[in-house]
Amino acid sequence: MSGIAKTNAARLLDKARIAYELIPYRVDENNLAADHVAEELGEDINRVFKTLVLHGDKCGYFVCVIPGNMEVDLKAAAKTAGAKKVEMIPMKELLPLTGYIRGGCSPIGMKKAFPTYFHSTALDYDFIYVSAGVRGLQFKVSPGDLIGYVKATVADIATPMTE
Repeated sequence: MSGIAKTNAARLLDKARIAYELIPYRVDENNLAADHVAEELGEDINRVFKTLVLHGDKCGYFVCVIPGNMEVDLKAAAKTAGAKKVEMIPMKELLPLTGYIRGGCSPIGMKKAFPTYFHSTALDYDFIYVSAGVRGLQFKVSPGDLIGYVKATVADIATPMTE
C-alpha cells in the first residue's frame, strides 16, 4: 500500500480488523458520479456504492448506501428509517455534518454515527466498493463485514435511475 495515504476511515477499519483494499482512481472534478468511478476502476457499476445523507421529519439524519446506478427511493427510505417524509440534505450541509465532501463521503468515520441503511443488493457480491473518505480512493471490502461494522440495516431503499 505504499504511496497511498491512509484515510481516517481506513484507520478505523484497521482498528476493527476488517480486511479491505484501498483502490485509487483518477478523479474528474466535473464528473463525480459513481459511473465514472466504476469506469475508472474497470468494475461493474452494481458493485460501486455511493453514500448519501438524508434527513427525515421523525428520524433526523441517516445514511443510505446504494448502488451507483440507482437512486434513493424516498418513500422506501422514509419507511425504513421510520419517517413520514425524507429528503436529501443540501450539499452545503454535507461537510459540516459528516466531515466529508461530495464524491468522498464514506459510510465509515463520519463525525457522528448516523443510522445507516445498505441497499439489499450489496449482499449479492463477495466485495463492493465504497468511498474511502476522499475523492480518488475507494475501499474494496466485503459487504457483510462493512454492514456489520457500521451496524447497518439492509433494505430495499433504491430504484433504478430514471433518465
